[in-house]
This record gives sequence, C-alpha cells and structure tokens, in this order.
Amino acid sequence: MDLRFRDAEPSAEERAAVDAVLGPPPSGWEGGARTEEDLRFASGGHEARDRRDLLLPALHAVNDRIGWISQGALDYVCRRLTVPPAEAYGVATFYSLFSLKPRPTRVLHVCTDLACRARGAEAVRRGVAEALGPPGASWRPSPCLGLCERAPAALALEAGEVPKAAVYGPMAPDREAAGRPGPGAADDAPAGPPGVDLTERPEPPAEHAVPQAGRDGLVLLRRVGRVDPASLDDYRAEGGYAALRRAFALGPAGVVREVLDSGLVGRGGAAFPTGRKWEAAAGRPDHPHYLVCNADESEPGTFKDRVIMEGDPYALVEAMTIAGYATGCHRGYLYIRGEYPRAVRRMSHAIAAARSRGLLGDDVMGQGYAFDIELRRGAGAYICGEETAIFNSIEGYRGEPRSKPPFPVEKGLFGKPTVVNNVETLVNVPPILLAGAGAYAATGTAGSTGPKLFCVSGAVARPGVYEVPFGATLRDLLGLAGGTTGTLRAVLLGGAAGAFVRPGELDVPLTFEGTRAIGATLGSGVVLALDESVDLAGILLRIAGFFRDESCGQCVPCRVGTVRQEEALHRLSLRPAPGDAAGDLALLREVGQAMRDASICGLGQTAWNAVESAIDRLGVFSPREGSPA
Repeated sequence: MDLRFRDAEPSAEERAAVDAVLGPPPSGWEGGARTEEDLRFASGGHEARDRRDLLLPALHAVNDRIGWISQGALDYVCRRLTVPPAEAYGVATFYSLFSLKPRPTRVLHVCTDLACRARGAEAVRRGVAEALGPPGASWRPSPCLGLCERAPAALALEAGEVPKAAVYGPMAPDREAAGRPGPGAADDAPAGPPGVDLTERPEPPAEHAVPQAGRDGLVLLRRVGRVDPASLDDYRAEGGYAALRRAFALGPAGVVREVLDSGLVGRGGAAFPTGRKWEAAAGRPDHPHYLVCNADESEPGTFKDRVIMEGDPYALVEAMTIAGYATGCHRGYLYIRGEYPRAVRRMSHAIAAARSRGLLGDDVMGQGYAFDIELRRGAGAYICGEETAIFNSIEGYRGEPRSKPPFPVEKGLFGKPTVVNNVETLVNVPPILLAGAGAYAATGTAGSTGPKLFCVSGAVARPGVYEVPFGATLRDLLGLAGGTTGTLRAVLLGGAAGAFVRPGELDVPLTFEGTRAIGATLGSGVVLALDESVDLAGILLRIAGFFRDESCGQCVPCRVGTVRQEEALHRLSLRPAPGDAAGDLALLREVGQAMRDASICGLGQTAWNAVESAIDRLGVFSPREGSPA
C-alpha cells in the first residue's frame, strides 16, 4: 500500500515544523519509507501508530509556520504517524482554520455572527471587501470568534516561525454606534474605508471584558484584574492552591461528596450534576481514567471561558488537578478552540509554571499523586464542543460525535472512562471546597445553586462577562450591563441553540427552572440583547446558516434538515403576501421536529430551537402580518 501523495515532497521548513512536534525521525530513515512495510520497520510500526493523537498538533505546526498545508507536508505527517493519506486529508479538510491551498501568511477573519451582526458586522464586511477585495485568501467571513464584548470584531492570524495574532474591535463604521471606542484607540486614529481601521494596537487586558472587575463579592471572577495572570506567586497570594490542599485532606471520595452536596451542575448547557458524573467515573474499575476540559466554547455569543483562561489561568490548572485527583485521573487534556491564541499562550505558560513548581507532574505538592495536563488546540469546528466529538479530535480523527451509550464515563477518550467538564464548571470546584458545600448551595436557589457567569452582548451599554447568583432576573443583569441602548425588541438566551425572550418577560429568574417555565433555556450563558435596529429575519437566517455550516454531516436528519431549514427561511425572508408563509412554516416545524428527534448529537437536536421560539413567541414570519416582524 503506497502511503505517499504522488510527486509530493515537503520543504525543509515543513519537515522542521513537523519534527518539532513528533521529534526527529528514526536514525537512517531520511524520509525513504514508501510502503507500509518499509514504514513499520523505519518508524516503529505500532508504536508510531499509537501516536495518532499527534496528528492535529502536527497539522497545526505546519499551518502555523507556513500558513497552509501542502501535499508534501501532509504526506510527511502521514509517513511519520503511519496514517493513511485519505484519512489525514479528511481530518485536515474538516477544520476551517486549516488550508490545503496556498494563501498569504496573514489572514483576517471577520466575524459575521450574531453578536457582531447585531452591532453592524454587515457594514464592516462590506468595508473590508472594499479595502481588500472579495472574500478569499487574504480575508474571510467567520463564525463567532468569542470576541463579543468588542463586537463587531475581527482576528488576524499571521503564520511564521513565531505565529502572531491581532484582535480588532469594535470595528463599526460609526464608533459611536459600537458603544465605545476600540481598545487603546487614539482620537486621531487613521481613517480608512468604513469599518476597516486595521491599525494594530495592544490587546486590552482580560478585565476589559469584565465590567465588574475589582468589585467585592465576586467568586469566579474575583482575581481577574487583581492578579498578574502570568504570576503563580500572585495567584497563591490570593488564595491559590488552598483548595487543592483541602482536597488532599478530604481524599478523593470526600471531594466527590462535597461536589455532590453542593448541587453543582454543568455550565456548558446540559446542566448534568457534576458530582454524579465524577462519582460514576471514579467507580469504574478499568484504567487509566482521563480528564478532558472542554474549552472549545464556540456557541455564538459565548466568551466566558476565554475570559477566565486569559485572566485567571492558574485557577483552571488547580481546578483540573482537583478534578483529576477526585476521579482517579492522572492525565488531563485541555482542549482550547483555535480562535483563542491569547488563552492558549496564557494556559501554556500556567501549565509549564505549575509543572516547574511541583504542582503538576509525578508528585503533586509532595502528596504522591501524579497528574499532568496536555494542551490541545482546536482548529475551527463548532461540533468539537460536543463531548464525544472532542474525543475524536484529540485522538486524531474527524471531530464527529459518537453514538451514546456507551457514555464517556464508561468509554470515552482512547476507549477509557473519561470525565468531561467545561471551564466554568471546573472553576466552581475550588470555591466549593474552600467555603464548604453547604455555604455554596446557600447561594442561588434550591434547583440552581452557586454563582453563574453570563456573556452579555448586543444592544447594551457595557457588554462583557457578568457574575450573578442564580435567581437574579434578566432585568437585573441588563441593568448591570448599563441597560439597553435602544428600544429592546428581544433577548436571545443560550445562543444559536437557545430561545428568544420577549421584552415583557425580563423579570424571569435566571435559573434552570425559571427559564424552563417560560420555554427558554440558559444554555451556555449567552444573553444577546436585540433592539429595533436589528432585522430579526436576518438573525434567523444567520442562525440557520451557522448550523448548516457547522453540521458534521454524519447523520441524515441534521445534514439534510439544516439545509432545508435555511432554504425555507430564505423563502420566508422574501416577505410573501399574507397567507403565503403557511406552507414553509409547516415544513419548518416538520423538519425541526425530525432533527430534534433523530439527530445523533445536540447540534441537530437544537438547530430548530431559536427559529421555533422566534416564530411562536415573537411572531416573526407571521402569516397574519405577511412579513417578518
């Protein structure tokens, strides 16, 4: 079996990038292996194949260094890891941040998703097109970049031996319409085409996204803006690692009991009891166990995990260590979305510093417990936020969800029991151990305990991440954000997979049970305020386009349903005469229900949620009116 692309040879620079990840090839190999038999002899056979999980890091290395992945580079990776070329090609083309065609070393990603769209992203996109030409190699429209507090925003990624990234935003043609000037913007900043001021400025500190920074009473955000995120000593001076010492005193079962008694549930959207998950994984007899921190927050409008990783990275390292100790894991994987370059840098530094100080490694804090963390970067795929798709991505396969059962606590990463939690869920654990489960559970309500982070964006005076106890109302939260900047038309809760709330429902308590009572959901904590200037039909079309683009295509209900949903919404957006909408509305309901009932994972199951709520709750595309609301 030939493992090569025909006439494809990697450059010396491409080889160096791959070897930096995989190590030098075996002595005497010189890239001469051409067949599977040769490769087994030269590269270590099954030993090389067992490192398939390094496929994504190797592809990142080439893409970062060169700007794209040539056939020669892909062939070299395949031969080093004994991965069939067709499979490696399928992986490389699955992710939007990789390119298998030549392109400039600098690529501008212009967000056109919900929060940015609500703040003028379409005008920015047109301005960028005027300045740089139509979308292509040098720039491209992008789904949510997780920069919603700076909407409308863009991210420039520049390849090189030391890759660079630059964040731009707000980029509105009219800065006053953006709510505030761009971070660090000078009054005499050079004028350019509308919305295309690409003057590089220092990226603002993490607390720029936390309007509450420095206030008393915060739990999860209390250190953001108060400590140097690069300093382990600063973190420890503010109480860092006291919770891990408490965990060692309690023992693994004691830690699990505290988390169970606290009532902590997952903060990524599913709201599954964290203690039950940990207890199930800890009790599995087959080893090793793995811990995966899901930091691939790609839900449009969500950026809370990014803020924690940028502003308080050691809190996540400590929390992962506690979770690993409680569940019998000795290795954790931190999977960060590829659009978060600063979070990657901050977390990489924190992991290395903790390891150098004996807080990770073979003997954590001298307690005889071994635990370490490996950081993995995503490459632009919303579906990898699904808890089983993330396993496939780490293992070096396409990020497609797996059928359940078996569940991750039974058979997860590398076929072993695995605990998966997102960033916000994990950083709740140290406060539980320090305050005690009872004190933690006293915050919030009986059904929704503790503090909650919300990502507030759109038509508000001070967009950002806010921490409130469960039970605060939506009106309270919008008040913290300075109130709305126009006549409120609706609030989207939970992101693209969430639901719309009407202006008359702002007194809904922000709890799982409170939002459920009005047919909404907290989801991942998105709160997107939409005023009268926003075209709701356009927002729904963007939601439909997002799900169509991000569907992995594995199951028919989602692969076909997301396309049919977008097609029907396009027809409805043409503003039919009264009564003409009935057929397409009926089709939308039928397709939506089929996706909800039969899709493999949450993407297809929730793709109809926001569209359904807009039609039923807001009257968008109402046949009586004959036009979008």
